[in-house]
Amino acid sequence: MRALLVRLSSIGDVVHTLPALAALSRGGWETGWLVEPAARPLLDGNPVLGRLHTAPPARAFSWRTAIRVAREVRHARYDVALDLQGLWKSAAWARLSGAPRVVGFDAAFRREPASRLLLRERAVQPEAATHVIDKNLALLRPLGIEALGSREFPLPALAAADELVAARLAERGIGDFVILNPGGGWTSKLWPAEGYGAVARSLHERGLRSIVTWGPREEALAGQVEASSGHVATRSFPTSLLEYAALARRARAVVAADTGPLHIACALGTPVVGLYGPTDPARNGPWSPRDRVLRRTPPCAPCHRRACATHAGILAGVTPAEVTAAVLERLGREGERRAV
Repeated sequence: MRALLVRLSSIGDVVHTLPALAALSRGGWETGWLVEPAARPLLDGNPVLGRLHTAPPARAFSWRTAIRVAREVRHARYDVALDLQGLWKSAAWARLSGAPRVVGFDAAFRREPASRLLLRERAVQPEAATHVIDKNLALLRPLGIEALGSREFPLPALAAADELVAARLAERGIGDFVILNPGGGWTSKLWPAEGYGAVARSLHERGLRSIVTWGPREEALAGQVEASSGHVATRSFPTSLLEYAALARRARAVVAADTGPLHIACALGTPVVGLYGPTDPARNGPWSPRDRVLRRTPPCAPCHRRACATHAGILAGVTPAEVTAAVLERLGREGERRAV
C-alpha cells in the first residue's frame, strides 16, 4: 500500500509531521511526500521516505510546474493521500494526486474549514491529541495505525553537514556553546534582539559561549544581537538547513521562539528554552518534560495571525533574567545563577 503525505510547509510543521512518516513506515506502507522547496532538505534522502515530490511554492507559483508535478504524483499511483495541512492548497494537491482515498480532518479541525469539501474521508481529532504531532498521528487512524505519543523523527544523514560544522567551529576555537536564534517567520512571535544580547552577556559571565544563528534575510538581526551582547556572542557562519541541524545537535542548548529552528532542535533531542506568546506551547511547543517554556499570553491567544495589534510586542514582557535562569535550570546549573 502507498500513502502520500501532503504537508507543504513550513519547516516546523514538516518536523512535526515526521513521526507520522515514521509510523507509516513501521506499518509497512510505502510513502511519498509532497512539499514546497524551503523544507525539502529535511526530506531529501530521508531513510524511510520512498518518493519526494516538490510542489511550486505559493509565492512563485507556476502552472507549468504544477501540472508536471501533478502528473508525476498521479504516476506514483498512491492508494491514499493524507492532507496534513488543512488548507485549500493542500486539499487540492491531495485530490489531484489521483488517490482513491483522500483523508483529512473535518472542518472544525482545519485552518481553512471549507477545504474539507475536497476530501473523500473526514476524520475527527481525538481529545487526547493535544500536541500537533499527535494531531498528525491521529490522521493515520483511518488506515488502522495507532501511534499517538510516538516521537520518532527520521531525518537525512547529517554526516557531511556535521563535518563542515565541526571544521567551522574549530576555525573559530568554539567548544561548548548555546545557540540563540532570534529570527523566525512571524515577527509577531519573536523576542527582541536586545533580550538575546543580555542573555548572551549573562551566559558569558558563567563561562557559556553563545552562537547567534540566522536564516535567509536574518543576518542583520543576528548582527543586532551580537552588538547588543557587547560582542561576547558570536554570529554564526551561514548554514544550510541540514548544517543548522548539525550545529544544533552539538549545542548545549537552544533558545528560540516558536520557529523551525526550535522544532529541529527538539527533534534532535537538544535541550531547549522556548519563548511563546500568541501560539500555544501545549499544541506546538517542546514535548520533552525537561525542556523549558516561557510565555506571555495575549488576550487573542491562541492566535495564528502574522500581524495582530492585540499580541504585537507581547514577548517583550519576558525578561532576560527569566531566560537565563531557564537555560541554567535546563542545563542543571541552578547553583550558578546570579543577578542578571
